[in-house]
This record gives sequence, C-alpha cells and structure tokens, in this order.
Amino acid sequence: MAKCDFCGKSVQFGIKVSHSHRRSNRTWKPNVKRVKAVVNGSPCRVYACTRCLRSGKVTRAV
Repeated sequence: MAKCDFCGKSVQFGIKVSHSHRRSNRTWKPNVKRVKAVVNGSPCRVYACTRCLRSGKVTRAV
C-alpha cells in the first residue's frame, strides 16, 4: 500500500546504527496520501506521494 501510483516511490530498507554501533534493520516509508485525482479523464481514488502532489504531477478532482 505504501507506494505512489505516479512515480512508483515505495518502501526503502536500511540499517539503524545505535551509538554503541549495534545494528538493526529499519524501513523508510514514503508520505503517501489517498486522494481523488483525475486519471484518464475520469476521477478516481489513487495513492500519491506528497512530492507528486506538490510538484503538480497529480491533477486533483473536485
């Protein structure tokens, strides 16, 4: 679910390193919102990251 339908941005994986250098797995999730947008001329609900919303890649439906 945490995936943008426009740019394909999804979860990233990495390693959290503490002060004592103990390592554990962690994830970074994109800031994805469920918005009503115009896709192929008709309004529908899609998942879009806030970067796509801010840059104007997504045309919002009223």
